[in-house]
Amino acid sequence: MERIFLLEDDEALGRGVAMALAGPDREVSRAASLAEAKAALAGQRFSLLVLDVNLPDGSALDLVRSLRAAGDDTPVILLTANDLELDEVTGLEAGADDYITKPFSLAVLRARVAARLRSGAKPAAGALALGPFTFDFERMDFRREGAAIELSKAEQKLLRVLVENRGHAVSRAMLVDRVWTDGAQFVEENALSVTVRRLRGKLEADPARPEYLKTVYGIGYTWAVEP
Repeated sequence: MERIFLLEDDEALGRGVAMALAGPDREVSRAASLAEAKAALAGQRFSLLVLDVNLPDGSALDLVRSLRAAGDDTPVILLTANDLELDEVTGLEAGADDYITKPFSLAVLRARVAARLRSGAKPAAGALALGPFTFDFERMDFRREGAAIELSKAEQKLLRVLVENRGHAVSRAMLVDRVWTDGAQFVEENALSVTVRRLRGKLEADPARPEYLKTVYGIGYTWAVEP
């Protein structure tokens, strides 16, 4: 599930944008002030932040700067009525990834959001440590308690999508779309199930009772976050 955080103090515009961006595999959370945004972002992880710059209690640019200073690289799209080149430069220098001036077309916003979500968050450098595992997707090095694990290309893609969205259910349709992106016209319906089974066999101590790669019945799969 892709999760978008929207910060917009205009109630009518906020409702409209949220409705335009929401979908079967995408949910939108809203806030109307910097204080609400800071509280929400402190306890949750999102796929993308869409932030109105000028707010009653300050500027979203300060929020972006603080997120970047803390090492948070969640993609950010800024929304603002300011259209001067200096404003755009200031926003990008603060750490934003994109910039849209008001008034804007919802179709254009949807397209820009979809493009930013496809590009995904910037990957962290080096290996990702999760419980007994270390996953280095750039070097294609995967280990459990130091022991190397050989994964196929499809298994690597599947694992990457799941761990990047760990703690959240990812639908079967989204996984198929993200894993089999080679232009194939047809993917066998059980291809995902087979890949999940093989991946569990390589990662789980007991594949029949998975601790990490879990099924979310009626939706898809999730990489469980350790308590």
